[in-house]
This record gives sequence, structure tokens and C-alpha cells, in this order.
Amino acid sequence: MRTEVVTLPGSPERPNEDWAAAALPASGVGGTVVVLDGVTPPVGDDGCVHGVPWFTARLGGALTELSASRAEMTLTGILSAAIRRTADAHRGSCDLSHVRTPQATVAMARWDGERVEQLVLSDAVLLLEAPDGKVRALRDDRLDRVPAQVLRSLEATDRLRNREGGFFTAAADPAVAERAVTGTTPRGEVRALAALSDGATRWVDPFGAGDWADCCGVLREEGAYALLRRVRALEEADGAAGGPRRRKRHDDATAVYAVL
Repeated sequence: MRTEVVTLPGSPERPNEDWAAAALPASGVGGTVVVLDGVTPPVGDDGCVHGVPWFTARLGGALTELSASRAEMTLTGILSAAIRRTADAHRGSCDLSHVRTPQATVAMARWDGERVEQLVLSDAVLLLEAPDGKVRALRDDRLDRVPAQVLRSLEATDRLRNREGGFFTAAADPAVAERAVTGTTPRGEVRALAALSDGATRWVDPFGAGDWADCCGVLREEGAYALLRRVRALEEADGAAGGPRRRKRHDDATAVYAVL
């Protein structure tokens, strides 16, 4: 068993809002991986005195601790408990009712000798590679269904944020955990898995450098850092060509790869 955790900031001028961890028990059986991608608000406009990096570190730490130590809890229950714990940590100082209160997308997986549990909320991605090399992507595609012109408007996006008919992120409401996309796979059907923030999934979409199986191939043969460097190279080339593919030329990019 081996794991890689790699993250690259989108810009040296601002803090990395992604967060990632992998935890392996001393017994050597099982493990957990967590990737969060913090949602960047307009400067000073989220009702919180702490900021997104503080939030993702708090939420990520709680998710990692609970998923590694509370085998009796489902990942949905763990996400709910972690959101509540994080909200309680700044409820007295911040406006948690603000529509842009710090929030994050989530991708996490936990495995033991029998099964692999999966959870995704918003646009992070989990990849499950079978022993025969086939790759299955677990995705929450609700954000993809929102028209691009809507996402260009902050006010219109806010009307769909954590709303029915829109999209969901982990913010201050523990009930949002029930909106996550979840699954369970027999342990013998998973050779390796990867958790990716949307900054890392750019290699597949929008750049189309390969499909999800190709992405797993890069992770397996070259490693997580190589995948992120490939993304950066594509971003640079696209920016030099005047490509209009995204709001940010570089986004925080994170990849966790675990060979089970």
C-alpha cells in the first residue's frame, strides 16, 4: 500500500484553499483519503473573520480524524458531524447564515479489508481503478447542469448555492451531507483510487488531454506531482494562446493517489 498527497497553489500571491490528507492505520489494514477545495468568495464578503483556508483546514482535519477513528459511522454521518464541529468553532464570531460563508467541495474515500466507501460533494472527483485497469469516476454533476452564463453572475450563482435545483457544498449546515453522492464498492474490485480537486481534473476537462483511465495511468506511472505539472503546462499554453477556457488561468490543484 502507498499513498501520495500533492497540492499546488494557483498563485504564490494568495493562500492555497485546497486541503488534503491520507491516513493509514497502524494495523496496515484500511485507510482514508480526503480532498477539499475551498470556494473563493469576493474579497471580504463571506461574513467570516477567519477565511477559507482556516475553514478547509478545520473541516478537513475533522473529516480525517472521524473517518479514521469512527468505523461505525457512515461517510455521510462523518461529513455531517465534521460540518457541525467546524460551524461550532466560529459560530460566535462569524455570520454563518451568509450565503457565501466559507465552504468547500469534498471528495473522500475510506476502505478496510471488505469494502471501499466513497463520498463526493460538488465538483471534486473520486476515481476508482479496478484490477483489470477499468476506471470509474464518482462525480456530483449538479454544478455542471448550471448554465455557464448563470455562473458568470455572482448574484445568480448565490441564488442556486446550497439550494434545491442548484448545487451543494459543505458550509455551515450539517444537513447538506445528505446531498452528497455516495457509494460502496467491494474491496477486491478496487486496485487504486484517486481524489482530485477541480484544479487537478482540468487535465481531463476542459483540456481533454485524456480520459479518466488515462488520468489514472499518469498517476500510476508518473505520480501525482507529474499530473499537476501537466495541468500547469496546459494552462500556460492555453493562456499564451488567448484561450478563454476558464475564469482563473491557474487554480489550486490537489491530487491524492492511493494504491490499495
